[in-house]
Amino acid sequence: MSGGERSVGGRRALTYAVLLCLAGAGLALWAATRSWSVELTVRPAPLPPVRDTRSGASLLPWLPALALVTLAGGGAVLATRGRLRRVLGALLGVLGLAVAAGGGYGLVADMAGDVSRQWPALCLLGGLLAAGGGWWTAVRGGDWPAMGARYERPARNAPQAAPAQSDPAGPPTPMAGRRTTEAWDALDRGEDPTAD
Repeated sequence: MSGGERSVGGRRALTYAVLLCLAGAGLALWAATRSWSVELTVRPAPLPPVRDTRSGASLLPWLPALALVTLAGGGAVLATRGRLRRVLGALLGVLGLAVAAGGGYGLVADMAGDVSRQWPALCLLGGLLAAGGGWWTAVRGGDWPAMGARYERPARNAPQAAPAQSDPAGPPTPMAGRRTTEAWDALDRGEDPTAD
């Protein structure tokens, strides 16, 4: 496999892993905010019954928080590289499994009233999707392409020696002694005013 094919395959795998993490965490977050159980409390006539709706977030307060952290971590996969990306992938795998455990608990928990099991099931599915994307990143993420370094400062190889004389104006530059308008005029002509 050539370097170009490996780069395209790596980008594709990175895209799929990030989408798995984001879709799974988003699905789990959405499912955690839906009504998991509704309990009606009968009151004396003529008063209507009291409807007590409980969402996954009220039953398991840590569930939406973990889903949000997983969502943010899915985006952070794009900004990391190498070993840090693999560690982040393992963390996302663990977080996804914790979210899935919350959904699994919602499926088997004994809740009073009318219980809706589809939301915990979707939470379980979302957690498993996010965990899959995280573990995929942990196993394969070190070889995937990283964000470009286009706007990063170049690293200095060796510290520059201090000049013998201390010049308050600093070291001479190609623009030293020129006016600003001359530099703009050079740019208008298509020349590089810093090159001498």
